[in-house]
Amino acid sequence: MKPTGKVVGIIKRNWRPFCGMLNVSQIKESTRHLFTPADRRIPRIRIETRQASTLAGQRIMVAIDGWPKHSRYPNGHFVRSLGGAGEKNTEEEVLLLEHDVPHQAFSQAVLSFLPKMPWAITPEDMVRREDLRHLTVCSVDPPGCTDIDDALHCRELENGNLEVGVHIADVSHFIRPGNALDKEAANRGTTVYLCGKRIDMVPELLSSNLCSLRSNVERLAFSCIWEMNHEAEILKTRFTKSVINSKASLTYAEAQMRIDDTTKNDDTTKSLRGLNKLAKILKRRRIEKGALTLSSLEVRFHMDSETHDPIDLQTKELMETNSMVEEFMLLANISVAQKIYDEFSECALLRKHPAPPPSNYDILLKAAKSKDVVIHTDSAKALADSLDVAKVDGFPYFNTLLRILATRCMMQAVYFCSGMDSDFHHYGLASPIYTHFTSPIRRYADIIVHRLLAVAIGADSTYPDLMDKHKQSALCNNLNYRHKMAQYAQRASVAFHTQLFFKSRGILNEEGFVLFVRKNAIIVLIPKFGLEGTVFFDGKDKTAPNLVYDEEGPTLTIEQHTFHIFDKVKVTISLDDSNIQHQKIRMALIDPVISGVSVPAPDVGPQAKKPKLDQ
Repeated sequence: MKPTGKVVGIIKRNWRPFCGMLNVSQIKESTRHLFTPADRRIPRIRIETRQASTLAGQRIMVAIDGWPKHSRYPNGHFVRSLGGAGEKNTEEEVLLLEHDVPHQAFSQAVLSFLPKMPWAITPEDMVRREDLRHLTVCSVDPPGCTDIDDALHCRELENGNLEVGVHIADVSHFIRPGNALDKEAANRGTTVYLCGKRIDMVPELLSSNLCSLRSNVERLAFSCIWEMNHEAEILKTRFTKSVINSKASLTYAEAQMRIDDTTKNDDTTKSLRGLNKLAKILKRRRIEKGALTLSSLEVRFHMDSETHDPIDLQTKELMETNSMVEEFMLLANISVAQKIYDEFSECALLRKHPAPPPSNYDILLKAAKSKDVVIHTDSAKALADSLDVAKVDGFPYFNTLLRILATRCMMQAVYFCSGMDSDFHHYGLASPIYTHFTSPIRRYADIIVHRLLAVAIGADSTYPDLMDKHKQSALCNNLNYRHKMAQYAQRASVAFHTQLFFKSRGILNEEGFVLFVRKNAIIVLIPKFGLEGTVFFDGKDKTAPNLVYDEEGPTLTIEQHTFHIFDKVKVTISLDDSNIQHQKIRMALIDPVISGVSVPAPDVGPQAKKPKLDQ
């Protein structure tokens, strides 16, 4: 028996203004129209307006006023227009509103708590702070990054050991508890990165200037400093507020080139080489403990500098230096988590990643079995080890596909308050305790962690809400919500830019792999674009083909052809914009050829797409 229940009453309507489009009434001169929300879960809404003809083709916002008992639709009213449907700015606005991302300009009240310019470090700032300006500190980030949260250094000590420092922007120095700036950042919870746009959690003066650890300027930092031996074993850990002066802000590629260039031997390069060597040991040890390296295809758009339209789509490549920075960030986060939990067992803000329930792995196990590969899922280590040896001859991409499937089985990591929970384990990192400390410019959780750590080492004073586990827990709920919405908004932004990309390209033919099999469709992944799409076999316009779905496989047999997960296919990709509110990428099968189902390969290539680019 499944437990069941029924709704007996609604206490509060969770109505918000909805984005969508007007279906203009066919009746001439009518002022009553139906509005179709962008969110398909919301019913259509009846509104009265005299400006229907101007609103046709625009994205508008409508609020619900009530839902009369005998009415098929709720009643509402027009709030405002957002602009022409399909236009980039309009669609970006819709995307932010629909994902409840706070993105209005910062208010005067918020801005009034920013430091006055020109800003300089004062003697008062130096109290309880170490002067680390002499150290060879550098930062390594993606190209074009202006909100630099973290910087690193590594040097040899007289005793032959190594000193490694992770220096994080001291955002909590500038954002004081409970003021308007703090409340705004706590509400936003996170910076949201869309394609070609960033919605900051804190005003730009802090995010891109005073808190950004740019090179050759003095900046306040919160430092986590270890003494390590050459086997990357931690001998001592200390935390201190500090002042640093970064000697170089590098991209991952620049840092990699320095490490590899044997003619270079300056302090920054030596520091990077030391860090890289230690990071490799740390990573190996982490993986031995059972940490997961999963795969998800991240896509980068190359934007046209004039029109800001996507001109090229490519999957991101990761370098050794990406991994180098990541290792030290993880180490700092774990060290800080342990410290704040030791000091404040009831109110430490931590992050955990629950182990997935076994049934989550069904699809992964079936997929692997179809290629005679065995995956063990009894622990993170068992999963990581079996993914490492999962190989199929003549199919090098198999392992990546399997890791993409494994990623889909995972649970969401969440923030929680240590006094309200007993299970702290982080499954993906195979760590008994974890938190976020390293990105306070773009995550509010890290600001709280900084405040806890500062109190723990006597570098700052506490305040009541910091030690209140119920308040802390409520804050975690908001942070988890904002974090999730930011992820969805980012995905939606990638999807929208992918559509823009294909809109200007016409039809393309690409190779892909079957990722899932459904009752009447296959889900295909195009590695070149990191793009996923569905090929439906429902024969809308012609007689439906013979479909046999076997969920044991899972396989789908169409006429005489059987599809399995991981099959290689060729598809056409095009943009279906017949429904302006729900444009989607359409895929149709070219190969394997199945009569009555597959389509002939259309003419594509340079000849077909040249003229479109020249316009």
